[in-house]
Amino acid sequence: MKKSIQIAGAFVSLVVGAGFASGQEILQYFTSFGVMSIFGCIVATFLFAILGMTLAQIGSDLQTTSHKEGIHYIGGRFFGPVLDLLISFVLFGIGIVMLAGAGSTFNQIYSITPSVGSMLMTLAVLFTLLLNAENIIKMIAALMPYLMGIIFILLIYSLFTMDDSVRELNAMAKNQPSAVSHWLPGAILYVSYNIAAGAAMLIVMGGTTKNRKIARNGGTLGGILLGLLIFLINAALFAKMDVVAGADMPTLQLAQQIHPLVGIIMSILLLGMVYSTAVGTLYILAVRFTKPDTLSFKVAVMLLCLVAFSISLVGFTTLIAKMYAMMGYLGIVLVIAILLSGLRYFKKGLMRQ
Repeated sequence: MKKSIQIAGAFVSLVVGAGFASGQEILQYFTSFGVMSIFGCIVATFLFAILGMTLAQIGSDLQTTSHKEGIHYIGGRFFGPVLDLLISFVLFGIGIVMLAGAGSTFNQIYSITPSVGSMLMTLAVLFTLLLNAENIIKMIAALMPYLMGIIFILLIYSLFTMDDSVRELNAMAKNQPSAVSHWLPGAILYVSYNIAAGAAMLIVMGGTTKNRKIARNGGTLGGILLGLLIFLINAALFAKMDVVAGADMPTLQLAQQIHPLVGIIMSILLLGMVYSTAVGTLYILAVRFTKPDTLSFKVAVMLLCLVAFSISLVGFTTLIAKMYAMMGYLGIVLVIAILLSGLRYFKKGLMRQ
């Protein structure tokens, strides 16, 4: 059970980065569709659970040490390398958005110029990757209980201080910018670009246990927890739409409404999630092409951080809307491949207890 929870925690924590925990992703892909966003949350939970289960199972059965082995199995001889490159692109894109999210967080709470905030986070990520990458998975999972706790606080606060009717809130929500035109593709795209990052972690984590049931349960639990978080953040944002409308970091805006101290605590947690996700994604990307603790690894890390920082200066909200939508469409190819792979497992009887 402990191993299943560790797999689930690593999966959730890698996905819950700047856009997720800040509420900006949830706002653009779910809440902006008003009451219908509930159905989007349900679809996303189902897809995350199925995909998480399948990926962790594959990692366990293949005893993978790198996501490359699992991805090449999923895609086969021809599509495997294509999916591998696709995941690398998505991982890099998420790393870029994390750095932009750090800039927005520093700016909203501490009035630090976004570019300076992004630079500080880039340096923290760079030094972590260069000096100590051994405990990255444990470090990534450590912040989850604290984030869950503060999200519950935000939800309770939002529901008990809701000033407008559901009809009024629904109208306000629909006036917010959406990444797509309908709640269903919004949910599917949200899952598809997030699973591209989570796939690498799940495959590697699944490979750390030979017990397929433990791996399967961990992946499924991680998917369900992600769905729960989506629902909670979506409900909190919807209930306080009059407060969060137009904010770069909606959950941070809510936290500040409760009390400035709560805002500071939330900003620390948010920066922690940004940091852990940036470290995790860029580490996985770097070891895809180089061996850890080598000179080539260090050079790759420095180049990745430099390029990611440069692109992050475009701005957090813009990157969420443009880059994530593009990554989502590309990620659909991976989602289809994973589901087909899961069907192959089912037919062969490999998904049994």
